[in-house]
Amino acid sequence: MKSQTIAVAGHLCVDITPGFPRTKKTDKISQLLMPGKVINVENASFSTGGAVANTGLALKKLGSPVILMGKIGQDAFGTIIKQTFREYQADEYLIVSEEESSSYTIVIAPPGVDRVFLHHPGCNDTFCMADMDFEALRAATHFHFGYPSLMRSMYIDGSQELVRIFTKVKEMGLTTSLDMAAVEDDSEAGQQDWLQIIKNLLPLVDFFVPSIEELGYMMDRDRYQDWLKRAGEQDVTTILDVEKDIKPLAETLLSMGAKCVLIKCGAPGIYLRTNTPEVMKKIAPQFTSWGDLEFFEKSFVPDAILSGTGAGDTSIAAFLKAALDGYPPKRCVQLAAATGASCITAYDALSGLKSFPELIRRIGSGWEKVS
Repeated sequence: MKSQTIAVAGHLCVDITPGFPRTKKTDKISQLLMPGKVINVENASFSTGGAVANTGLALKKLGSPVILMGKIGQDAFGTIIKQTFREYQADEYLIVSEEESSSYTIVIAPPGVDRVFLHHPGCNDTFCMADMDFEALRAATHFHFGYPSLMRSMYIDGSQELVRIFTKVKEMGLTTSLDMAAVEDDSEAGQQDWLQIIKNLLPLVDFFVPSIEELGYMMDRDRYQDWLKRAGEQDVTTILDVEKDIKPLAETLLSMGAKCVLIKCGAPGIYLRTNTPEVMKKIAPQFTSWGDLEFFEKSFVPDAILSGTGAGDTSIAAFLKAALDGYPPKRCVQLAAATGASCITAYDALSGLKSFPELIRRIGSGWEKVS
């Protein structure tokens, strides 16, 4: 089974993740991060982050040829990114800015709670259509874009720059996918009309792969606020009901013209919803059999939980590779869930990843699911 070449563009940064001792496990981040409190941590890991690194390099590690386009500065963080990409032989199409700084994120990821991010957008904010090498994209069959909600040029003006990028890519005959990232209320990104942005982009997107929190915030703010109220200081995904909370948003996306929607739901699992066979055929003839699907795949129990960094991105990499390589939809989602469970056994996004044959063997031998 020959893997297709996949291009990944979008957000790229360095992740700095302090290691937390297993004894620091807590149910509430506020119990750990208190003003004036000194917290002893372990060695910090430096790794590439953002969709281009996490999804793109995961695809490379899983065996797909890749074309990776992210923007970096000529600084220490940019050097770390370029060296890492060079190790994977994937640095050819990095965009280097002489005037701007590279993006970085400090990832606060104590055991037992969702992560907190301290993020500097850097030159991600100026990434634009002119930065992309469309001639190089002619060698690809699929185009994935990640995290436009963290990239100013991609979300201002109704996301028209991103619409232009996707329009050009579709005109070239590539299939497409789009991933989002969370935004803050008091940020410029939080003030955008995300429902309208999604409407603008959906006709150009074949596989829409956001998280449930991102989807709730962007599409139905009242529903999202209700989730926060119900969750208290718990992870929102732990209190959601598939029928009442997740399915309605997926149905709305289908009514807006979405073809295939894969919603990452954190530790509980992943939800797949697809449009009719006629609509799915518009992606490619092989996807006609994917029509009218709906199911929730529970997560697999991981061997260890060190960090959630990159789990969603790498699960998307597995899903896209499996789908484009011709695996049945159920197997595609299983491989996505299994890759996410493998990812969190390491502090970085890539070290814990396993090959498809290894994952399939473990699934077949009865890999335990979360309860």
